[in-house]
Amino acid sequence: MLTGKVVGNVWATKKEPSLNGLKLLIVSPYDPRTGETSRAIVAADVVGAGIGELVIVVSGSSARKILGREDMAVDATIVGIIDEVEVEAGDGI
Repeated sequence: MLTGKVVGNVWATKKEPSLNGLKLLIVSPYDPRTGETSRAIVAADVVGAGIGELVIVVSGSSARKILGREDMAVDATIVGIIDEVEVEAGDGI
């Protein structure tokens, strides 16, 4: 799992049929200790996240399992919206 910040939406009228009905968002992985972000990814959203929110993202087979379909063309799924993050000072994470 990773934490990320939702930075945008994706609309695609033509796509793999298994993706029909999925909300797709652009998520920038986010380090809560440093505030640094990294290369953005597209993730399916199952929790109703919106732009600017911090989220929890799962990837790989876990991303497909949460959607209930092992054969989907999905690499990342948003599974939670973060209310608060508390990080110990120092070398922590």
